[in-house]
Amino acid sequence: MQKLLGLILVLASVIGGYLLSGGLMASFWQPGELLIIIGAGAGAMVIANPRYVLKEMFRQLKSAMRKNEYTAEFQQQLLMLLYELLELVQLGGLKVLDEHIEVPEKSTLFQKYPLILKDKGFITFISDNFRLMAMGKINEHELESILESELEAVEEELMVPSRSLQRTAEAMPGFGICAAVLGIIITMQSIDGSIAMIGVKVAAALVGTFMGVFFCYCLMDPASNAMEQLMKKRLSVYECIRTVLVNHVAGKPTLLAVDAGRKMLPLESKPTFATLDAWVNQLLFEGV
Repeated sequence: MQKLLGLILVLASVIGGYLLSGGLMASFWQPGELLIIIGAGAGAMVIANPRYVLKEMFRQLKSAMRKNEYTAEFQQQLLMLLYELLELVQLGGLKVLDEHIEVPEKSTLFQKYPLILKDKGFITFISDNFRLMAMGKINEHELESILESELEAVEEELMVPSRSLQRTAEAMPGFGICAAVLGIIITMQSIDGSIAMIGVKVAAALVGTFMGVFFCYCLMDPASNAMEQLMKKRLSVYECIRTVLVNHVAGKPTLLAVDAGRKMLPLESKPTFATLDAWVNQLLFEGV
């Protein structure tokens, strides 16, 4: 809703200001200019990026336009899932997790937390690293080093789509100038025409410049920034999981290990320690 409101505000301000200044909406309808700008931008993205990056770009863009996925309920499910997994380890060792981490989709424990279960990236990260811990003795420094390297690779992969969109956005004014230059070429071919006709053709050429700037600064650049912020929130969830696992291997009590991970979550909806403690008490009460 907020993104839609922002888009409406941008359009209302730009178009409203233009109309108040005496402009005509018909002047914006320049299909040739739009074809040049949009086609060149789309083609540049296809040339510059492999297919999986383009697919991820559109997926992230759709996610950025929807409401925030990383809500307080999501964070509660994440922290309680990690708490229950670590409590199982404390009671029976890492081997007791086999039935849960081998096929998480069929695990009764994971099924209690549907917001986490539906995200394959988080489930894979949790399962793989519990398997790593179960395969042999590993200290907190070794685990931290391994997970930091993994998260660096995850961050690089997650940020590629927003950076690619940002680069294309920066090129849009150039594509607009390209369309405008071609429009001026067409105008020069009709230089022997009337002043009114030449004026119309120059105006059409300038629409290309406007469209390039508009697409860059009013649409694509804000969209790429929204995608980047969304991926930073996602990375904070990975950081939370990493911190919990490292603190567990370091020998911290379960509640303190989970609390260390809690501190990595986004500030806007991060629960307090008192809230986390209340969630744990509720979980323990329900298990009685």
